[in-house]
Amino acid sequence: MEKRTPPTLDQHLCFKLYSTSLKMTQLYKPILAPLNLTYPQYLVMVVLWEEEGLGIKGLAERLQQDPGSITPLVKRLEAEGYLVRDRDPNDERNRVLTLTDKGRKLRAEGWKVSQQIAEACAITAGDVERLAAGLDKLSRNLS
Repeated sequence: MEKRTPPTLDQHLCFKLYSTSLKMTQLYKPILAPLNLTYPQYLVMVVLWEEEGLGIKGLAERLQQDPGSITPLVKRLEAEGYLVRDRDPNDERNRVLTLTDKGRKLRAEGWKVSQQIAEACAITAGDVERLAAGLDKLSRNLS
């Protein structure tokens, strides 16, 4: 009878993804602190810098999150003065998210954040493209 042992912790892809994700989130924390942003709030801003006028549902889809977990982030960003939630002129039941001037100006700081993260990661643009492509493929396969 063949005796099989499970893979070690370091051989588990899920652990590599999990531990790397934790390290990335920790890397962002001190960089985002002066902007009064948490990592999840920063991701909301990144999406809105790309496309304003989304509703909570559209934003949640982009972030692959539940709308219920996005709403508190949006409320805190609104309280910080980075965005406003307005009624959707096409559907009064929905709210659309629009950046304020303060939120738009923050985009320049977001670019600096990206630069700092890139430096800290010490990998090339090609490495980033290959990693991103591999993770995109893995994500599609898991869907």
